[in-house]
Order: sequence, then C-alpha cells, then structure tokens
Amino acid sequence: MKNASLFVVDDDPGVLRLVKTALERAGFPVAAAASGMAALEWLGEHRADLLLLDLKLLDLEAREVIARLEEQGRLPAFMIITGQGDERVAVEMMQRGAIDYVVKDGDFLEFLPARVTRALEQIEKDRRLEQLEREVLQISEAEQRRIGQDLHDSICQRLIGIELQCHRLEQRIGRRSKMFAVQMAEISRHVREVAAQTRSLAHGLSPLVMGAEGLTDALREFAENTGSMFRVTCRFENPTPLTLEDFGAATHLYRIVQEAVTNAIRHGKATSIEIRIDEGPDGICLRISDDGRGFGQPTPDKFGMGLRIMQYRANQISADLSVASLSVGGVVVTCTMPRKSHASLFSP
Repeated sequence: MKNASLFVVDDDPGVLRLVKTALERAGFPVAAAASGMAALEWLGEHRADLLLLDLKLLDLEAREVIARLEEQGRLPAFMIITGQGDERVAVEMMQRGAIDYVVKDGDFLEFLPARVTRALEQIEKDRRLEQLEREVLQISEAEQRRIGQDLHDSICQRLIGIELQCHRLEQRIGRRSKMFAVQMAEISRHVREVAAQTRSLAHGLSPLVMGAEGLTDALREFAENTGSMFRVTCRFENPTPLTLEDFGAATHLYRIVQEAVTNAIRHGKATSIEIRIDEGPDGICLRISDDGRGFGQPTPDKFGMGLRIMQYRANQISADLSVASLSVGGVVVTCTMPRKSHASLFSP
C-alpha cells in the first residue's frame, strides 16, 4: 500500500501543501493539482490509485469532476475532503462512489494518513474480490463448455446409436406384428427428440465458435432452438455486419441474451421474442424485447439473481445495461458496449 499513488486536488495552496506533506511523510507518493481542470488534465494522462478531492473548487465542483471522469472512463477510487461537515452532502458523495468523506477540522491532518490507509485497504479488498469473481466466472464458463462438449460427443452419439438400433428392431418386428412395430417407431421418435434436445442443451452450454462471426452464428442458432423447444416465436435480427473477435466479450453478450430470454419465457410468459444486435461506429448495441406481461416498476428485486448476473456481465465489458417494462406489455433489455471496452476475460 505504501507504493499506492495518491492524487490530491484542492484549490487552497496552503491546505494542498499540508495534505501533500502529511501523506508523503507517511510514505505515500503524492501528486497534486490546484483546480478541477488541472485535475482532469492530469488524470487524462496519468493513473492514481486514490483521488483525494476537495468538495468545493473554484472552477469545478467535485460532482462535475466526478461526472466528467466517469464519462471518460477514468474515474479512480476517490475520497472527499471538505471544510463543510454537511451530512447530506456526505451521503450524496458516498452514493456517487466515494470511499470516505473527511472534514477539514483541526485534527484532520493527523488522522488523514490512517484514513487513506484504510481506504487503500478497502480498494485492495475490492480488487481481490473482483479478481475472484472473474476467476469463478472463468471456471464456470470452462466447466459449461466441458459439459456441453461431453453431452455432444458422448450422450448425443449414444442416443443416436440407440435410435438406429430401435429403427432396425422396428423393421424386424414389422414382419411379425404391425402393432409392436408402431410402438417401436414411437420409442424411436422419443429417443430422436431427446437427442435433439440434448444437442440443443450442449450448444447452449458451449455455444461460441472462435471467429469474428461466432456470436451472430450462436445467437441465430439460439433463437431457432428457443422457438422450437418452447413453442414461441423467437427472431434474430442482425441488420449490420458484426465483427467481434473478442471471445470473452462475445461470451458475456451471449449469456446476457440467454438470461433475458429465460426471464421472458419463465417469468413474463412471453410468446414472441426478438433478439437484435447492431454495430455502429461507437460500439455494439444488443436488444432483447418480448411481448410478455412485463414487471410493473423496474426494480431489481423483480428479477433477483438473473438481473444481477446480467449487470455483472455488462460491467465486465464496460457496457451499459438497462431493463424496462413497456407500456404496451413486455420487457426490453438493452446492452450497449463501447468499442474500446473489448477486453478478453476468457481464454478459448
């Protein structure tokens, strides 16, 4: 933690100098800026592990600095330092993501290094947790691919073999009893249906083939399988050519579609679903809409774990996810992923 880089922003030269000195004496490397614009310029070219931001700057308030950094995708972990002990402002800043809120009272320089140390410890815990979540997700994806491959290579092949044996037995029995032959044909049909469902399940567990068009091919097949398996209308639209060679990002987008469609059928009782993916100059837009019964006010509790999983996957690829209930009925799930966020999280 002593090697963590700190960036202090305060428009009071005396306070800025005292804060910088106190943190440097505690062993932290510290950079500083005396205005909001200077802070934005510095953070546009450098990285900080923790930003200590004055609430009231002469040129920009902390809210504006935070908003601009969020838009640029360059907002580091931050804590607010202010001369105003307003609890409402403190709550607002914590809601915006601040790790801590420090008031400039007579003793704050004495306790500031300890507060910074505690904040850095929390940052490190969060980083480890995020890394653990990624590893668990990676293991889960790898295990799903393995199970899907086993289903396809083992169980599907055996079921096909059983169907062929039933067909041959049906022909032999037919010479003696048409009634038994009809029954054997019925058994053969059931085995064939189970084989088809197992193959569809295998493709769902291991859907993507490496390559630029792997995602669109997988989504097209998923829509076809969903329609036949659940007796619903499921359409896939891809108006513009999509090239996405990032296997990790493609996997996350595919799983978001799976979750949204599952929610639409099981919870929304939808009979018609549309999956649409477009690519523009700024990125990829994925949209899943249905004609189900919706969910009233869009609260996370309505979808529970499914929505949290979709949101987590969207976060992993720096995408924006929205879920809205339509006035005419049904739900639309939109996931927008900027081009610059493509970052592989899974190895093939």
